[in-house]
Amino acid sequence: MVYQITLNFEPCRSAGRGPCEQLQNKVIFYVIDANVSTSLPKTTSETSQDLVREIMNQIRRLMQAGELFTKELNKTYQVSVPQLHCLLALNENGPLPPSEIARYIMVKSSTVTGIIDRLEQKRLVYRIRNSPDRRIITIQLTEAGKELAQNAPPPIQQKIVDGLKKLPEDEIKQIILCLSKLTHLLDVQDLEVE
Repeated sequence: MVYQITLNFEPCRSAGRGPCEQLQNKVIFYVIDANVSTSLPKTTSETSQDLVREIMNQIRRLMQAGELFTKELNKTYQVSVPQLHCLLALNENGPLPPSEIARYIMVKSSTVTGIIDRLEQKRLVYRIRNSPDRRIITIQLTEAGKELAQNAPPPIQQKIVDGLKKLPEDEIKQIILCLSKLTHLLDVQDLEVE
């Protein structure tokens, strides 16, 4: 941030040897050895460029945080983020049909089928067919799946949700507005979220 400050100094006996306090209209001035730049304040376009750069840096930080979490999750637990979401939904709600899992983790039913297949291959979940109609299935955690769900770190999305819950409603609305503007700029506002 750039501040323009104008100060009027009177001679100070200890100038150049350290701080010097002078009471003048109840204001304390300190004489500090410093290099002072005499450059002009930034122009509007330079300031705009700095702001855009900062927005891009913040977006990159969010993306990197997601990537770091994904890598660590894969390395430590050998599951992906959607697979962890599935395990957490089952751990929290008990056995569920795939359509309910899809609703909880906000993905399409076709997507959840692949997630369940991979989790079943890893012996973290299994399919139950209790109904006379063999097409109706319920997904349940294995003991290994329960252990992973209980010990894995919370997904980055959960950290965001927890953080947002602490903010006042007007700040949350401002964040929604800003993110909506970004999705419109990218022309992805109608993209279905998986």
